[in-house]
Amino acid sequence: MSPRERILLDTGWRFHAGDPEGVDAALDYDVRPEIDRSTDGQDADTRPEAAATIDADARRVLKPWILPTGNAFIRDPAQRHTRPPGHPGGDHPFVQAGFDDSGWQAVTVPHDWAVAGPFIEEGPYGGMGRLPSWGVGWYRRTLDIPAADAGRSIFLDLDGAMSYATVWLNGKLVGGWPYGYNAWRVDLTPHVEFGGSNQLAIRLDNPPDSARWYPGGGLYRNVWLTTTVPVHVAHWGSFVTTPEVSEDAATIRLQVVVDNDGDRDARVTVASAIHALEADGKPAGQAVAQIAPAELQVAAGASATADGSVVLAEPRLWGPPPTQAPHRYAAVTTVRRDGRIVDRYETRFGIRALRFDPDEGVIVNGERIPLKGVNNHHDLGALGAAFNRRAAERQLEILREMGANAIRMAHNPPDPQLLELTDRMGFLVVDEIFDVWERKKTPLDFHLVFPDWHEPDLRAMLRRDRNHPSVILWSVGNEVGEQYTNEEGAAIGRRLHRIVREEDPTRPTTASMNWAKPDMPFPAAFDVINLNYQGEGIRQDPEFEGTDRIRTPPQYDAFHAAFPDKATMGSETASALSSRGVYLFPVSKQVSAPVRDGRGGDSRIRQVSAYELHAVDFGSTADKVFASLDRHPYVAGEFVWTGFDYLGEPTPYYDSRSSYSGIIDLAGFPKDRFYLYQSRWRPDLPMAHVLPHWTWPGREGEVTPVHVFTSGDEAELFVNGVSQGRKKKAPFEYRLRWDDVVYQPGELRVQVYRDGRPWAEATVHTAGDAEALEAMPDRAAIRNDGRDLSFVTVRVLDAEGRPAPTADDRIRFRVEGPGELVATDNGDPTDMTPFPSHERAAFSGKALAIVRAVPGRTGTVVVHAEADGLQSASARIGLDAEGDER
Repeated sequence: MSPRERILLDTGWRFHAGDPEGVDAALDYDVRPEIDRSTDGQDADTRPEAAATIDADARRVLKPWILPTGNAFIRDPAQRHTRPPGHPGGDHPFVQAGFDDSGWQAVTVPHDWAVAGPFIEEGPYGGMGRLPSWGVGWYRRTLDIPAADAGRSIFLDLDGAMSYATVWLNGKLVGGWPYGYNAWRVDLTPHVEFGGSNQLAIRLDNPPDSARWYPGGGLYRNVWLTTTVPVHVAHWGSFVTTPEVSEDAATIRLQVVVDNDGDRDARVTVASAIHALEADGKPAGQAVAQIAPAELQVAAGASATADGSVVLAEPRLWGPPPTQAPHRYAAVTTVRRDGRIVDRYETRFGIRALRFDPDEGVIVNGERIPLKGVNNHHDLGALGAAFNRRAAERQLEILREMGANAIRMAHNPPDPQLLELTDRMGFLVVDEIFDVWERKKTPLDFHLVFPDWHEPDLRAMLRRDRNHPSVILWSVGNEVGEQYTNEEGAAIGRRLHRIVREEDPTRPTTASMNWAKPDMPFPAAFDVINLNYQGEGIRQDPEFEGTDRIRTPPQYDAFHAAFPDKATMGSETASALSSRGVYLFPVSKQVSAPVRDGRGGDSRIRQVSAYELHAVDFGSTADKVFASLDRHPYVAGEFVWTGFDYLGEPTPYYDSRSSYSGIIDLAGFPKDRFYLYQSRWRPDLPMAHVLPHWTWPGREGEVTPVHVFTSGDEAELFVNGVSQGRKKKAPFEYRLRWDDVVYQPGELRVQVYRDGRPWAEATVHTAGDAEALEAMPDRAAIRNDGRDLSFVTVRVLDAEGRPAPTADDRIRFRVEGPGELVATDNGDPTDMTPFPSHERAAFSGKALAIVRAVPGRTGTVVVHAEADGLQSASARIGLDAEGDER
């Protein structure tokens, strides 16, 4: 038997929405405030409020039994929680082994109970994505634990459960965790029946009005069963640092915590071998270094720490492409007791030198790396909150094509698999823990549990994520209400900063500020200055004069002057708005303007113009942000709000399902803005992009402005071969504009130059009537594990094979062979068709089908796309069992 086993609990689950009849509030974690009105959908920069006073009654709640789950992450033993006796909820039918759950829904985990819909088309909850994510949900499955495991430690590890989770095993309350985004563990050992079937039951209680975006619901990340011998490496018990790094040599320090769950003291030997990893995550031959064995005496019921180091010659450094490569290593730790191996534990890491400079920004391995970053929420579009590695990898691939090199995890700890991807692909990451502290943004958000849980939550995230080389900065808060409370708020910030320093002294801290100013105590609490929108200025247009909203002149210089020893970055920039392929007239002469009807927006159809000249009231367009960054070269870079559209926060149209701020739409189709960022972030890529499309029946003879995004510096535009003039980019200008072009059907062509020489060209043609469909899978083959996905893009074409840019034909999808259709989408924020639907209208000429294999099957999956009056199309996808770290 292996000394350590980790089993993925993905199948065998049964799900039920709601509590059994007759159950009262006895299963609640705590008493919650009464809500007399929903605040869902309020402006994103609304000032957070003080917590409501809760009139707790005498009824029993589960909080005293749940709090001890976090004890391992509370530094001061005096502050840890003592569990009361008993097992509340143990008499409820859903936790009993004899309960018949055959009528419950069979599900595979990760599972998001809300993403299938239907959408809530009227009333509140546009801010939360118009999907029914709130409520109680139960998950049950059996665990067959062999008699041979008697004497071993048995743990249930959850990578995330939304939210207020409570776990019972065999009718015994084991523990739980309120925060839906953190990973956590409960010890099942005292309640396991070895050699038999064990009944696991998990209750989730996702509150309404608990988020400003779509949180999802359910066991939406992986669940694991981990078994060890009583003496073993602790949960997230290793920490690798590389304090001295050069091309010639690197010092690797490894700290390993060993737990002794047994009733006898143990003397153990801890040794670690360092292995280089290939790009696919497999070891590259023999160990490249050894850390000398350390002898430990571990008392019964206690822990001990082994510290060791080694110098590695000619290390392969981890760094972001394209100028560096994300090389990785693994430390394989072996714990021996009486000469016998009792545990083997792998820690993946990277060797890199990281420095934040107030004038140069982020320095990785001696090279200044301008941050070309985006913010991303945790949902995966049509897949909802249920994490899928391939879907996340696809997002990163699209961002890499655009030129992005950094991700800010807005505003919560990510799935650990996402950090494995950023490590492998070389993205820089700002890892963020909280959107609120003690002051609330919504009535039932995390502020309710912050006083009790901020330390366990923060330490848990740090211990889980601190070995990832992609993580460069810890963010402990986003636009928190404590910005407004002066010294009181700063004191909380300093407390969180201190916790980070205790867990990881190698990376700096920050909290993103949309209101706090340089002369306030709040920014002084952190190592790095993170500004949300303040760098460019907030609501400086004349129409906002006299309003009571946040109005701030540009702040980069003020913060740089007040904190000359701290690096500064734009942690949220832009928040520009657009709908892919929708162009509205007239076109603004401004480079950045708020959205209004007749000025970039149309509330009747709930769409925003794709000319990319409009932003949310507190934000700016890409053009304005680029100019601000170029005028302030000491700024480390930016994180755009957002990389992808996401479910919820549908500004400016609350009745929609998803946001408009993404550079890429919800289906993963790039908007025009994608090419504006690509022109800046990949300056050596010869590229040109022309907008709008050139299919405008009824606009003949009308002015239809043409804009060009290019990495060149000069271009000439032709309409049907006739020059419209040659233009050169002026200083702080990032697009070329021909605003007086008169529409006539035919051909738009742009010839781009750089330094006077031809650089790139692009052509757009007027399309005829829609005639056919085209289906293109993102990969020719996928794994047959039931988790890998194929994303099939369907385009509507005319008779000449040209894209029909306004087509909205309703497309029917059909899957043949050993596969199944998971979801469809089109990127339209107004589309309320449920994601599992096999029919989807094209939006701006495109639709998407997401397909997976039936687990274990082989052969070919064929995806058919059909529409009335159009020639059908099909895509063939092979299945295989091979692959890398997927």
